[in-house]
Amino acid sequence: MNITYQLEPDLDPLEFIGVLERSTLAERRPVDDLDAIRGMLRHADVIATARAGGLLVGVSRAITDFTFCTYLSDLAVDTAYHGQGIGRELLRRTHEAAGVRTTLYLVAAPKAETYYPHLGLTRHESCWLVPRQA
Repeated sequence: MNITYQLEPDLDPLEFIGVLERSTLAERRPVDDLDAIRGMLRHADVIATARAGGLLVGVSRAITDFTFCTYLSDLAVDTAYHGQGIGRELLRRTHEAAGVRTTLYLVAAPKAETYYPHLGLTRHESCWLVPRQA
C-alpha cells in the first residue's frame, strides 16, 4: 500500500491515540486523558504523519527551537506497518522540518532501544529527568 507523509499541525487527538494504541507507545502515554493528549499536540512544534489509504499508521511529534535542538517526543508506527521504513522517514521529515542543523534527541522506549541504531542514532549515556507528577 502507498504511504503518504505530511506535516499535520492540527492532527486529531483521537487519531493520535489510535496510532499510539496500535504501536507500543500507548503504555507510556496518557491515552486515557484526552485533555493531556490535546495539550501534547497543541504545544508540539512539528507533527509529521504517515497514512495508508487515509488511515494514520505513523506519527512523530517534536518540540524544537528550530536552531539548536529538537526533542523527538513521540515516534509511533502501527505494528501492522513495521518494517516498511515508516519510522525512518518520519524521523527524517521531522528533523528536516525542525532544521537539520539542530541536534535531535529522543528517549528510547524500552522495547525500541535496539531499533534506533538502525536509524543512525547514537546512544548517549547521560540523561537526567524529573518524573512527571500526577
